[in-house]
Amino acid sequence: MTTTPRPLSPAVGSATIDAVLRRAAARFPDRVALTFAERRWTYAALDTAVDRVATMLAGQGLERGARVAAYGVNSDAYLIAFLAASRAGLTHVPVNYALTGGELEYLLADSGASLVLVDPAQAPTLAGVLATMPELRSLALLPRAGEPAQGTVLGSALDESPCAPMESPATGDDLAQLLYTSGTTSRPKGAMMTHSALTHEYVSCILGLDLTADDEPLVTMPLYHSAAMHVFALPYLSLGATVHLMAAPDIPEILRRVEADRIGSLFLAPTVWVPLASHPDLESRDLSSLRKAQYGASIMPVTVLQRLREKYPELGFYNCFGQSEIGPLASVLRPEEHDSRPASAGRPVFFVEARVVDETGAEVADGERGEVVYRSPQLCKGYWNKPEATEEAFRDGWFHSGDLVVRDPEGFIEVVDRIKDVINTGGVLVASREVEDAVYRDERVAEVAVIGTPDDKWIEAVTAIVVLRGDAHATESEIIDGTRAHLAPFKVPKRVVFVDELPRNQSGKLLKRELRQN
Repeated sequence: MTTTPRPLSPAVGSATIDAVLRRAAARFPDRVALTFAERRWTYAALDTAVDRVATMLAGQGLERGARVAAYGVNSDAYLIAFLAASRAGLTHVPVNYALTGGELEYLLADSGASLVLVDPAQAPTLAGVLATMPELRSLALLPRAGEPAQGTVLGSALDESPCAPMESPATGDDLAQLLYTSGTTSRPKGAMMTHSALTHEYVSCILGLDLTADDEPLVTMPLYHSAAMHVFALPYLSLGATVHLMAAPDIPEILRRVEADRIGSLFLAPTVWVPLASHPDLESRDLSSLRKAQYGASIMPVTVLQRLREKYPELGFYNCFGQSEIGPLASVLRPEEHDSRPASAGRPVFFVEARVVDETGAEVADGERGEVVYRSPQLCKGYWNKPEATEEAFRDGWFHSGDLVVRDPEGFIEVVDRIKDVINTGGVLVASREVEDAVYRDERVAEVAVIGTPDDKWIEAVTAIVVLRGDAHATESEIIDGTRAHLAPFKVPKRVVFVDELPRNQSGKLLKRELRQN
């Protein structure tokens, strides 16, 4: 899909998402910007498609800043809709496509969405919610199988009728997204992300992750999650790269695409890297084009990471650490830093300043545990409709992350745990991550989550929830005994529970609150 380059809109603010695409389209009009399924979009065609969809959204009677929710899986239509909402001066609200019922209704009601862009697969679920929210309208992202695209976001994007460039009303201070936290411990909160915050974060990503225009990145993780959209897809588009987009992270298809498209950059959550590392297709695929491998969104087991690094010594691994409220990239552990610090989350990226503090806000000494707090132009403005939560998180000019870390004298941080996940056993605090790493040393273990469960003697008993590989068999005592050589006695699990799978959201984050409730 190509089109003749058009002049830029008369007013392109330098700190807006719209400006990111406008500049890339002006510089690389005939370069392929995006591939999805059988469709290929040049930068000029993508820019024109965004104008068409932005014009369509403006025709919905939405006021500047109105919230437009997106409820669907990855597609070119989903990405175009985000760019179009930004161009039209609207606030995009990405919604986890697995949400249903009350959880879905909560996000739509809390955000005050006026319009929901929806995939055909999610449309029946949305219909049940819309029945209770008559003021809310919906619009299809894609057509149903076998039906024409007319009237959908994709249909507008593919429309070949003339369309004048839209001058975006957005400024850097306007909200670009309400980026809802994953809600692993409580109701999700909408982080108010401005255009300026996100464009600053794109610069940090480019510098911290060595992104280049010729990387040939493959984006498979959900675009509703900030990492896929704002650490990879948009930063790469700002550089003029060709972004290869997949609907979902299917491991055999990922491996096929890396070989077929000569993919050079691949980001996956640890929940995908772990099974990929032992997948049978790995041996038969040519992955020689792959030079950059990024992981994040949850903690990567060190043992799995080491196996991958030994198998692919030419592949550079990057640990991406952060959270939704900061765009989300806060720190990076670079490939050359993995040898001496494989468990580290690295050092703060370009636009992020970090401190490690105690419960009083006083900075702790290097080597001591504390909460990592941030100052950055990448930070959200606060939480939508939640002034108390905003006041609690932003104290004394710093954003309090809730992550318990240790910093070394060179500024590298190692994540100990989420503060809410630390286990109090017999009055002694135990970090669940340390116990998880010990359990992962047993090659029969596919996944493990460690939590504290109520105990009359210990207050909380260190409990390992274990998923075994394939046909592997293990007993509770075998798992417990296997950790003794690596853990102090009080950290050794008191219990092991075997399950078929662990509860996670679509971005790969473990939902420990669900484990505690069971």
